[in-house]
Amino acid sequence: MNEIFKAGDRAQLTGPKGKMNTIVLEVGGKLGTHKGDIHHDQIIGIPSGSVIENRNGDKYLVLKPLLSDYVLSMPRGAQIIYPKDAAQIIVEGDIFPGATVIEAGVGSGALSAYLLRAIGDSGHLHSFEVREEFAQIAKANVANFLDGEPKNWTVRIGKLQEQLPLAIDAKSADRAILDMLAPWECVEAVHAALRPGGVLVVYVATVTQLSRTVEEIKSLGGFTDPSAFETTVRPWHLEGLAVRPEHRMIGHTGFLMTARRLADDTTLPDFRTRRVNKAEFTDADMDSWLPEAMGVRPIGEKKLRKTVRKVTSETDKRKN
Repeated sequence: MNEIFKAGDRAQLTGPKGKMNTIVLEVGGKLGTHKGDIHHDQIIGIPSGSVIENRNGDKYLVLKPLLSDYVLSMPRGAQIIYPKDAAQIIVEGDIFPGATVIEAGVGSGALSAYLLRAIGDSGHLHSFEVREEFAQIAKANVANFLDGEPKNWTVRIGKLQEQLPLAIDAKSADRAILDMLAPWECVEAVHAALRPGGVLVVYVATVTQLSRTVEEIKSLGGFTDPSAFETTVRPWHLEGLAVRPEHRMIGHTGFLMTARRLADDTTLPDFRTRRVNKAEFTDADMDSWLPEAMGVRPIGEKKLRKTVRKVTSETDKRKN
């Protein structure tokens, strides 16, 4: 990455009292603040990590934003996967350079950007999204950060279980990540697409989604026993001897579940030391605990269209 700022780059400014602003640099542009204007031309041509001053003498640290910075501030359609969960997906999913990876859905493109970095130019990311608007936002967000849409990224509109068999050959994918409302509907198609030993990672928000996905995997067979976990991040306040946990932390964002594909015609032995009686449940029991049944509000169509216009306008500016 070129650390010298040029027109079209993002610049992250940290000013008095730690207030942060992220701008896209334009020749002749300026950022207006109550402490005075900051002219983009002051930043264009200097290296990341420099300090500039406005006309009042207020100092600003200027850095090129990290992907984690960009993810937390990017225009959103669907909810993003937070950096802490993306990190676990990359590690627990064992995403490696050159891997062929399946992703559904793309949301706002946050996880797609992390996956594309992890697989490198020699890998390929096959993403599936039901909503055209979400795909537009995701592609624009990724292109805006990576200075263009990667050639090794294919985004298809439609249900994964219908599109995946048409997109790639059976047993040709190395990894699969499902971040969607009903991942259990895609388990069979993903099993067919994964190589023996391939890794499936599922990200869900609720316990019932997790339980239903696990039961589907066990019912289908062909996978190792799933394991599940969640991650929390607790930042610390660091000032002199006042070293203590911050009062606020990033708590529950979602559950992660992993399992590995078995070789064909393989039956997994029962490794449990004691048997547990499985509780009976019906599809109606499961459906009553899905996010829409719990009253989780989906993004409004008006807000979604506004986000599409906002994020694609930045892409158009870059092209011009």
